[in-house]
Order: sequence, then C-alpha cells, then structure tokens
Amino acid sequence: MQTRILIIVQNLPVPFDRRVWLECQALTSAGYRVAVVCPKGKGDPGYEVIDGVEIHRYRPYAPGGSKLSFVAEYAYSFLATAWHTLKARRNGRFAVIQACNPPDIFWPIALAFRLERTKFVFDHHDLCPELFLSRFEHPPALPFKGLLWLERRTFRTARHVISTNESYRQIAIERGGKSPGDVTVVRTGPNPDRLKRGPADEELKRGRKHLVAYIGVMGPQDGVDIAVRAAGIIVREFGRDDIAFTLIGSGDSYDELVALRDELNLQGHVEFTGRAPDELVIKIMSTASAGLSPDPKNPLNDVSTMNKTMEYMAFELPVVAFDLRETRVSAQDAAVYATPNDVHEYAKALVGLLDDEAARAQLGKLGRARVEDDLAWSHQERAYLGVYQRLTAKN
Repeated sequence: MQTRILIIVQNLPVPFDRRVWLECQALTSAGYRVAVVCPKGKGDPGYEVIDGVEIHRYRPYAPGGSKLSFVAEYAYSFLATAWHTLKARRNGRFAVIQACNPPDIFWPIALAFRLERTKFVFDHHDLCPELFLSRFEHPPALPFKGLLWLERRTFRTARHVISTNESYRQIAIERGGKSPGDVTVVRTGPNPDRLKRGPADEELKRGRKHLVAYIGVMGPQDGVDIAVRAAGIIVREFGRDDIAFTLIGSGDSYDELVALRDELNLQGHVEFTGRAPDELVIKIMSTASAGLSPDPKNPLNDVSTMNKTMEYMAFELPVVAFDLRETRVSAQDAAVYATPNDVHEYAKALVGLLDDEAARAQLGKLGRARVEDDLAWSHQERAYLGVYQRLTAKN
C-alpha cells in the first residue's frame, strides 16, 4: 500500500505554486500518494487529479490589505483547510502532513493528526514576523509578538523543518530551537529543462531595442514600485526611449502599481500582463535583455531567496538587483548590484547593463551554468526526498 502525504499551502493555488508542484512531482515519482489542500485559482475546479496528485481546493477569501483583514483571511483559510483535510482523509491515513507558510497557522491540524501517528513537516517558505515588519510602517508590537508565537509553535510541532536557504535554517535552529539534524535546506531551484531560452519574439519589444522583464508577486514588500519609478527615471531623466518594460504577476499592490505607471505617464513604456500562462512567460523571458529583482532591503528580503532571480538565470538573463545577502548567495556573479533601496542607482545599473552587450552575455552564461550545476531542482530534489525517506522508513 502506498504511503500517503498531504501538503497544505495557503498563499498560492497548485500547480501554480511551482515549488509545491515540484515537490508533488518528486513525491509521486518516488512512489508516494500525494494530496494537496490549497485555494482555488481563477477557473480552477474544487477537486481534480493532475498527474496522480489529488488537489482539494477552496474558494479564496482576501478582504484587503489591513492588519484585521489578514486575521479574517487566515481564520477563514484555517477552517477551509481543516474541512478539506478531513475530506482528503477519507481516501486513507496520512503518514506525513507538510504545511507550507505563510501563514504559520496549520500546526493545530498537525497536532490533531498525531492521534493517527501522522508526522508533521514544516516547509518554511517565508518569515512571517519579518513579513509583517516589512509590509507595514510602524507596526504595533502585539501582532508581531503573536506572529513570533505562531512561528515557535510551528517549529516545535514539526518533526522536521525544510528551509529554503541557510539564513532560514539558522532561524529554525536559533529562534525555533530545532536541532541542526532536524532542519534541511531545499532551495526552490528552477527546472532548467523547462525554463530555458527559446526563440525571441520581436513583437514583445513593442518597437524598442530592449525588453526587460519582472516576474513575481506584487505586494508592498516586493519593490515593483521601484521598478516602475526606475523606468520613469530612465525615460524622463535619462531620455531613453529604447527600453520596453514588461511586468508579469499579480498581488495586493497590482492596482496601485498600474495607477503609479499611469501617474508617471509610462503607459507606452511599462506593460502589466497580470498572471500570464507559461507559454507567454517563456516568450517574454526568451526575448528580454535583463531580469528585474527590485526587492528592497528590509528584514524579510535581506535573508530571503527570490525565486524570480533564479528563473531569470535559467533563461540566461543577467539580473539587476539590490545588494541583499541571500540574493548574492543565489546569483553570485550573474547579477549587477545597486545600493539597497536607491531607485536612481537601480536605474543607472540597469541602463549600464543594457549598454554593455558583452557583459550581458557573460552574466547570462554564468547564471545558466549556476542553475545547471548547483541550483536546479534536480539537485534539491535529493535532499527533499531524503527527508521523507527518513520520516516514512517505518510506515
């Protein structure tokens, strides 16, 4: 009888969440039966089976970006997740429940399932206390303390913690009290066989010499406003009309970012696609001259690994980023780095890169080689499956 695994994720639907989907595929290929509980994406059914993975989805609820709205959203998500977990349980006992954050609220479900000898794995995607500090100006102390408490409870309930980088691993050990042997680093490495440069589509440049791209979440902490303001400096102050900007993705700040683009009269220069299908993403990345990682330095971003940075590298795109600790670990010499949070310096770094074709080619090759040799999911998958092999050895 196959060993069953349940994966819980709240902030993205599956298979749109690429890390979780890679994990699902790794587990099913290794012979596990996998179920997922997650929110619905646009047009998603409530239940379906994809490549052998059972996906149980609930209607998302996101009332806004205030502090109280997050409490309402997470309370709703917890109840919806608990209900769909019970439904998924009808198909058999779970040997392991893996919860991905944010938020750090699913440990009570894991505690309840201990009665069935189910083990709990915490897949640590984000630092929720630091996320709170980075989203709000002058955040009150009580919610921050509450987030730290939820994080501690999640760490303590987990039999094993999967960290996305060494900075997160140290937090699990030092702040979470985990034994070093109970924390494994599994980076969100791209699949270089699927994410690779193809033919350029010149129409995507919209009549300009260069296309630069952003892909990712568009929240207050992600710095997409910096990319838009840098575009304004490049067009208005530097007088450059040879660069098209295409920004892919969505999030809490999407409408504000479109309004900022219009306020700066950049409609002809900056295009927002919203969430785009993979085919369009591949075309854009294959046409672009550089990838934008405008994440500002804050308590969260400095120690977080940005998936978009590694995806740019997979497409042989040189990266323009601020000088952040974990961004340097990921990109190394495949990026040019600007002084953190300085929009003018970011604009100068981007223009300097676009004007140096040889440097772009060199950085692109370095990035692709780093993905293939170190960061690719095929290298990370072994560590991920090793966690499950140890936890399920006696199941």
